Amino acid sequence: MDKPKLAILGSTGSIGTQALEILEKADDLFHIAALSANNNYTLLAKQANRFRPETVILANTTKSAAFEEMLDYRPESIIYGNNGLDNYANEGDYDLLLNSLVGFAGFMSTYHALIRSKKVALANKESLVVGGEILTNLSAFKNGNLIPVDSEHSAMLQCLIGENQKDIGKIVITASGGPFKNYTKEEMQHVTLEDALNHPNWDMGAKITIDSSTMMNKGLEIIEAKWLFNLPVDKIEPVIHPQSIIHSIIEFVDGSSKAQLGPPDMKVPILYALTYPNRVAYPNRTLDYSERLNLEFMPVDFDRFPCLQLAIDAAKAGGFKPAILNAANEIAVERFLKREIRYIDIPKIIESSLISIESNKEITPLALQTIDRETRAFANTLLN
Repeated sequence: MDKPKLAILGSTGSIGTQALEILEKADDLFHIAALSANNNYTLLAKQANRFRPETVILANTTKSAAFEEMLDYRPESIIYGNNGLDNYANEGDYDLLLNSLVGFAGFMSTYHALIRSKKVALANKESLVVGGEILTNLSAFKNGNLIPVDSEHSAMLQCLIGENQKDIGKIVITASGGPFKNYTKEEMQHVTLEDALNHPNWDMGAKITIDSSTMMNKGLEIIEAKWLFNLPVDKIEPVIHPQSIIHSIIEFVDGSSKAQLGPPDMKVPILYALTYPNRVAYPNRTLDYSERLNLEFMPVDFDRFPCLQLAIDAAKAGGFKPAILNAANEIAVERFLKREIRYIDIPKIIESSLISIESNKEITPLALQTIDRETRAFANTLLN
């Protein structure tokens, strides 16, 4: 029997590289049909030479010659340019798409895959943040073809197997608190880029690490959970859990709770999303219950983390507000990473964008792309 075909969009990023590490040891699970990268053509070439996918996609068109020189085989298809991802998702030969792209750029790939009734392992949370209203109305979503990769949403999914949706009292979504959980509001005024990139628990890409430090990442995850599990935002409660061992908790209407636990290691939720609804044996890290285990919880201080409140407010407002929130945040983080703005300017840019930009159009993929471009242009003019 032929192995199912897996396409990994964003194979050179944190999720993509860890997925390939899993498949090095569990090579009987999938045939790698496609790999993609934005700029990292050297790593993409190494991955392609190892797994020999039929298709490789490189967004950076200026590196085509250097990239092809590094290949020791000839793929059936080499696709260049930003449209390559969407075109492959829409036309490529795959059974499961692991979407580990960063930002709004991943939305259309998710959309095209679901339109084709393909399975999607979703590590691109922005797909649901900006386009949840569209994606959740597709028959493939209703048939369970979208499986979350985020550790929090994987935990929620695992805790809800065998349960009825109507029995959910609330979801408790945990957050490490990032590097600034113990900072005062005054200390937050002086955060540097190096401070923000120093996450205590997780090894992630730069954009997600900054989002974790501002707690925008948790805001985006709340919006994602709202769409994944069809819950009002008020039933999704964020709490600080510094150890990152309990990844989320479902509290039921009878007072019982279920939690999913494990070390802070993304390979567990990646593997679960790839093999869902089955589990396969794999030597992932586990907890040692013979050792003393401290599990702390504390409330979120919304005053020190205004990005989280902005995300919750945008989710409640609905419409295009989550897309505006996401686009403004992507630009603000990008500008902070370039040292163009201060850390405390990130929520200011997001809030100004949410206040200033509006649309009464019907929510369609084209309308989302338009509002995304408009927001990015506006956010780039602020605080210059």
